[in-house]
Amino acid sequence: MNLNVSDWKPFKIQRTESQKGLFEIENCKCGSAGELDDGSDINYIGAKKSDNGVMRSVSLDGNTNLVSKGHGIMFICDGEGSVGYTNYMDSDFIGSTTTSIGYDDALTETNAMFLVSVLDNEKFKYSYGRKYRKNLINAEIYLPVQHNADNSIFIDETKKYSDEGYVPDWQFMEDYIKSLHHKPLSTHNNKKQVPDLKKDNWKEFRFGDLITDIYKAKAINKDDLSEASDSNNTIRYITRTSGNNGCELLADIRDIDSKFIEKANAISIGDTTATCFYQDEPFITGDHMVVVRADSWLNKYTAFFVLTLLNNEQYKYSYGRAFLMDRIKETLVKLPADTNGNPDWEFMENYIKSLPYGDRLEG
Repeated sequence: MNLNVSDWKPFKIQRTESQKGLFEIENCKCGSAGELDDGSDINYIGAKKSDNGVMRSVSLDGNTNLVSKGHGIMFICDGEGSVGYTNYMDSDFIGSTTTSIGYDDALTETNAMFLVSVLDNEKFKYSYGRKYRKNLINAEIYLPVQHNADNSIFIDETKKYSDEGYVPDWQFMEDYIKSLHHKPLSTHNNKKQVPDLKKDNWKEFRFGDLITDIYKAKAINKDDLSEASDSNNTIRYITRTSGNNGCELLADIRDIDSKFIEKANAISIGDTTATCFYQDEPFITGDHMVVVRADSWLNKYTAFFVLTLLNNEQYKYSYGRAFLMDRIKETLVKLPADTNGNPDWEFMENYIKSLPYGDRLEG
């Protein structure tokens, strides 16, 4: 299916009593994630693009007034690095006040994927200093529109979506997503036994005691970089963004002084966003980036195990309470321990390797 964007028409994102638009938008209600108890009742959603915005699972007890209905598109309206991104929420959730949720009866999980892709292209307009929420009322995007049998544009007399009467072609968006070709991921681990995560042999460790080095990376301004024009001269530019493993763009390595290049096998942490990723290739960074190294145990498998636990700490931090180096070092992580009371790195590595698709990490 072809995308003839020249035929697309503009739509305001937000629909109000006085304005036609795509979605009725509600602000999410949780002002302090620290007041939520851990549990398995409902997901807590924050200003995070990855993992569909899920920060952690929480208890619903006493928090029913904070619940937002699912089946809508969640807008990240505030939050360094992720503002302007969107996610589709398929079930009820508790959302941070940095997020809003948009609803429309025509929305499906499939056409939402089309819309999220279009909406995310607008992210470049927003930053921590230009928040999405106060600009959402005026924001608009272009979408394919419904046509009549004679190929003329269908005009809705109720003008629900636009003053001109244009109606988004929901079915085209649905069909386009379904038509995309992809090669299914394969794994040899479907029948592989996953080790039991027994909680009785876990132990708390101070993260600073586990690492070899932690330091602020030498920052490069994005405006000083050239985007790579071919795949042979690229280096990842890692920032506080929560998407794409922290990579904001692929820069041309030929323009970069070697003093800015970080070696591979490191954990990158955005200190104002607490976004943590493992970097398996050399990289450069933007501002407010912390690099963590651990010579004795760090590899892609143990990193993914530990990062899962570190990312559970993200809800505690925001632009006003940064994940600074001292706080990173003092963070307590609970890890499987061996018979000597030390972290059982071998178990953690084997656990990640045994998970479905864990074999896809090799190489």
